[in-house]
Amino acid sequence: MEKNSTQNRVDQIMPKLSLEEKASLCSGRDDWSTKPLERLDVPWIWLSDGPHGLRRAPFTNTSGYGDQLPATCFPTASALAATWDLDLIYKVGQALGEECQALDVNVLLGPGVNIKRSVLGGRNFEFFSEDPVLSGELGAAFINGVQSQGVGTSLKHFVANNVETMRMFANSNLDTRTLHEIYLTPFEIAVKKSQPWTIMACYNRVQGVYGTQSPGLLTDVLKNDWGFEGIVISDWFAVVDRVEGVKAGMHIEMPGVGTVNDSLIVEAVKIGILDENVLDNLVREILTIVLKAKSLEKDGADQNIEGHHAFARQVAAESATLLKNENGILPLSKDKYKKVAIIGEFAANPRFQGNGSSEVKPTKLDNILDILKNEYGNEIEITYAQGYNLTNDHDYSLIGDAKIAAAGADIAVVFAGLPLHYESEGIDRTHIDLPPSHNKLISEIAGVQKNTVVVLTNGSAVAMPWVNEVDGILETWLAGQAGAGGILDVLFGKVNPSGKLAETFPVKLEDTPAFLNFPAEQGEVLYGERIFVGYRYYDKKKTEPLFPFGYGLSYTTFEFDNISVSASDFTDVEGVTVSLTVKNTGFVKGKEVVQLYISDKECSLSRPEKELKRFTKVELEPNEKTTISFKLEARDFSFFDSRRKMWIAESGDFTLAFGSSSRDIRQAVDVTLNSTQKVPLTFDEFTFFREYWENKQTREILKTLVPAWINNFVPEGKTLDEAQFNAFLIDQPMVKFPYITKGEISFEQVNELVKKSSEITFTP
Repeated sequence: MEKNSTQNRVDQIMPKLSLEEKASLCSGRDDWSTKPLERLDVPWIWLSDGPHGLRRAPFTNTSGYGDQLPATCFPTASALAATWDLDLIYKVGQALGEECQALDVNVLLGPGVNIKRSVLGGRNFEFFSEDPVLSGELGAAFINGVQSQGVGTSLKHFVANNVETMRMFANSNLDTRTLHEIYLTPFEIAVKKSQPWTIMACYNRVQGVYGTQSPGLLTDVLKNDWGFEGIVISDWFAVVDRVEGVKAGMHIEMPGVGTVNDSLIVEAVKIGILDENVLDNLVREILTIVLKAKSLEKDGADQNIEGHHAFARQVAAESATLLKNENGILPLSKDKYKKVAIIGEFAANPRFQGNGSSEVKPTKLDNILDILKNEYGNEIEITYAQGYNLTNDHDYSLIGDAKIAAAGADIAVVFAGLPLHYESEGIDRTHIDLPPSHNKLISEIAGVQKNTVVVLTNGSAVAMPWVNEVDGILETWLAGQAGAGGILDVLFGKVNPSGKLAETFPVKLEDTPAFLNFPAEQGEVLYGERIFVGYRYYDKKKTEPLFPFGYGLSYTTFEFDNISVSASDFTDVEGVTVSLTVKNTGFVKGKEVVQLYISDKECSLSRPEKELKRFTKVELEPNEKTTISFKLEARDFSFFDSRRKMWIAESGDFTLAFGSSSRDIRQAVDVTLNSTQKVPLTFDEFTFFREYWENKQTREILKTLVPAWINNFVPEGKTLDEAQFNAFLIDQPMVKFPYITKGEISFEQVNELVKKSSEITFTP
């Protein structure tokens, strides 16, 4: 159905709707569907969980836990993010969209772009990154991929949903600047670059107001500031006050919970506390999405089980992140290692996804031992030892046999990580340690086998007390149903590892930014670290992480050279283009993620040491080189001024730095930004005298209002402009100056000063 025909159909339906019917369209029919109106031929659409694979219930009125239909389980978001590959993520979205069409799903509930504020977040496996730009760009690519198949997405969870503990009540207590710079930015990028059909409002409160009923978020920011064209749905059972939700701009309450809330909407309109025009606007937008979704359904769509399984293996390989490779221990080959000991139950019983609403029933499931024997069994001798018991974290009885197997081999590959119960929606972690049996196993194996590689399975950062005892560490995240094949492709060098950390790995929990303020105290989640999330915090505190943001090794090497800029001096209107040459200086084909960070050398507000602004992934043959360029605009140099409620690009000197990680900067160049912005002063009666005095325009007003008082501080023979004030006195708000000047300025004159200053703009 074309856009115009959809709107024509909506225009025909709207006048025929009763008030009760309008209200009914604002809530779900049951667990997974919207409400139809048979009288007017309004259809229903199917919504389904599935950021990394469909969790499609057999019927819309069943929960679908345990009896969901089989679907391809791709690597989870933490793994997808480690690819840093927007084209690949787009293709993952395409595949998911194809499966949605095959299984009659109209809207896929994902992706999740919430920031990984704390390593303890129980749902971190389902989110992309600690960085807003990386999260937003990946989210946009995912959405565009899914929606290219005529299937909608639900960008979630809007916003500042960063804790699982008491998530139905928790208040995200954060300042406005932090909200905009860190937590809103990934949603903003995704909305502006992909226009998701729906956005999911969060469970939690944000600055004291539930996300499902916040007009500041759902109307002012989402629609008015960003131009969001879709509809807002609630997270499941997130609604607290349905009428306030309608007023705020929340379209559909999910799941269906009966008719009580519908009747509250009807009553609110009848007694005049809800404008029916507001309701009409929401209903019009709901109908637009529903009719659009139905018009794009594809009959006979193929789930492509085998093709998607093979693709899931490729994605798993691309996400694998090589953290350590001393003495070239990897890749494995029959020439280097004739006998390989595989240690750890994960090799036979893989953990391939997270726990909670995103749990997929895979179409098939590979494991390391089977793939290894089938694909490499004729080349190498393989031994296996269980090593630990996944149901008992403190069972050390299996380590002895594992040591015997390791000692008798040429190399030991230990598969360890976090069992399923360690990470889950609904609960946060309390520590970042592997099970004691896993840590002990790794140390014991390293003690008898100098060639030891650890392959990690986990959804988020973990501590590694044995990091200096082993030569190889491969982080494989939660790699999906075909993860075993992808992991072995990297271990044996069929795929050159190119994953990069999308989150900082700390040495210990106490090093993390939110350590003192996580999860919450009596429901108050204090964002005490403010904008200094992830690598921003480690940089500012000069704390060494275990592995930094953006880090990941390769089987080849890359050289960055020839950095250049289109102009070393430019305005915010012009922007600047920065370019760099990247060369593969090794001996095998490989991929590198080129990361561009910006540093503000001096700012009127506190800023991070550097911030990621652009990135790209390039693939190069040995000795091949390529030139990449990024165009930077005013927003890339800006900070959010909460007093003025606007982004400001302040004049000054900046450093543009290219790195292979946030701690591996290879090339940098300094540039100067000349701002042309016109920024309001926004001085008020509580602004200090010092600020009024330091502004040339308001200083002139002060010289007419309190000349006698100023003169008290003027050295003999000097002018009023050369006054040398007592710091204690001028670091007082203007509202106190009727007292300080002993009546030379009145309260009325202070108010007049405030009014005149509000008409003044300046260039920052």
